[in-house]
This record gives sequence, C-alpha cells and structure tokens, in this order.
Amino acid sequence: MAYLHWLLLPFAVLWLLLAIKPHDRSVWIAENSFTVATVVALVWTYPTWPLGDLAYTLIVIFLVMHTIGGYYTYVRVPYDDATHAVIGVRLSKLFGWARNHYDRLVHFAYGLLLAYPFFELFELYAKPVGYWSYVLSPVLVMATSMIFEVLEWWATEILGDGQGAAYLGAQGDEWDAQKDMALATLGSIITMLLVFLL
Repeated sequence: MAYLHWLLLPFAVLWLLLAIKPHDRSVWIAENSFTVATVVALVWTYPTWPLGDLAYTLIVIFLVMHTIGGYYTYVRVPYDDATHAVIGVRLSKLFGWARNHYDRLVHFAYGLLLAYPFFELFELYAKPVGYWSYVLSPVLVMATSMIFEVLEWWATEILGDGQGAAYLGAQGDEWDAQKDMALATLGSIITMLLVFLL
C-alpha cells in the first residue's frame, strides 16, 4: 500500500469521528465538500501524477486543520481552551484578540503547507524553465485563494444569514477575504523562500 493510502487511513478515522455530531451540519457539509473533493483528487491522480511523501504529508496536515474548522465551525474552534490545557496560556488573552483567529491560521497554513506540493507539481510535471516554479507556486496559492473566497461568498448567499455567517466566519470584518488571501500568499512566500534556501 502506498504512503498516501497509509496517510489517508488515520485521516479518514478522524474525519468520520468529526462527522458524527458537528456543531452545524449544513456548515459541516459546505466545508467538507472541499475536503472530500481534495481526497478524491489525490487518490485519482496518484497513479499518473504522484507526489512525494512530504507533499502528501503537508496536504493531509492542512486537511486535518480544515476538518477541525468544519466540525466546530471556524468561529468556534476552541484553540484558547486547547492552549490553556497544554501550556496554561489563553492566546486571545495573551495577544488581546477579540475574534477567533482559527480561520486566519488555516488560511496562512493553506499557503505555508500547500505551496510546496504546488511547487513539486510544477517541477515534476510542468517543468518550467529557470526559477518559475518558485514564482508560480505562490501565484497558484493566490489564484486558488481568490477562487475559494468567491465560492465562500456564493455559499454564504445560498445558506442564508445565520448559517451563511457561520460558514463565512468573517466575524464582522469587512476586509476578511482580503486578509485571508494575504495570509495565504504570505505563507506561500515563506515556504518558497525556505525551499529556495534549503
């Protein structure tokens, strides 16, 4: 059995456990449509366009973070309780945060964790000349972030005020989409700098 399949087994167990009783079923369905589509795409493309073990590990770490967000809804992920239980500190109190920043963390992680798999895709299969893979990977992160924000907006319109707001997770910030895209871009640039230097 391939590394990807071994990696997806514990993820599938986690996903099934978090599917049992999510905070809001309609938000969970909306969030997990992306997760299911990603897993199907990974399994489907594995025979013809396989990636390395590191790339698959980074993708699954991101999917775990996204699945947790879907279970609680992003605005309710209890990271304060988790950090308090582990290190005795509540991050919101420490940094003076008034909002739940789990969604910001996941958008940053999108760029940080997925820029390398995108880079590997370019290097293995597109083979651009020179250093273009280092440029195109953050560009692909930016483009897919924008697409996700548009899909998020449409889903919010379809779900309506209550569930739409829970799915969107803007928490009253009119610049939420722009900040999310900027954080994903920043994460991807950090990753590409690390890949270039190492």
